[in-house]
Amino acid sequence: MIVLFNKPYNVLTKFTDNDGRATLADYIKIPNVYAAGRLDKDSEGLLLLTDDGQLNHQLTDPKLKSYKTYVVQVEGDFSDEAARKLGLGILLKDGKTLPAKVKKIAPPDWIWARTPPIRERKNIPTSWIEISIKEGKNRQVRRMTAAVGFPTLRLIRRSIGQYDLGDLKSGEYKIIK
Repeated sequence: MIVLFNKPYNVLTKFTDNDGRATLADYIKIPNVYAAGRLDKDSEGLLLLTDDGQLNHQLTDPKLKSYKTYVVQVEGDFSDEAARKLGLGILLKDGKTLPAKVKKIAPPDWIWARTPPIRERKNIPTSWIEISIKEGKNRQVRRMTAAVGFPTLRLIRRSIGQYDLGDLKSGEYKIIK
């Protein structure tokens, strides 16, 4: 079984939490499914869950990883030079990233309102980019955009390989197999 879930902002990618924070259990009532990979609590969008250990391995093994595509709102007017640097790979504290596929995009019309909304500063513009990576280092996209001078304000995972968020609303899931 594969479950596509549109993880809301501020939800942990696990089913239990001793501190009373929102978890997958608040949204998904399917027994014996586990997240294939992670999405930090500050990020939103596509999370795959499965009850198949072999499939989970295929989805998360670094040697087999597919591209993960994110739609990201960044602070500032995102530059071609920043896109070029990310496209070559960027040096982070834990090593150099693999080259990313990056492009500036128009603000997506399909995005839902976030609660709470992002912080906005009247005198600093924001930009939207689409970035695709094969790795999954901790908070990697956020660290990459910050390293080129454009801090991430909002991060939404749109797809993982062949699996796409589609028209799932925030907090919704669907079983596809």
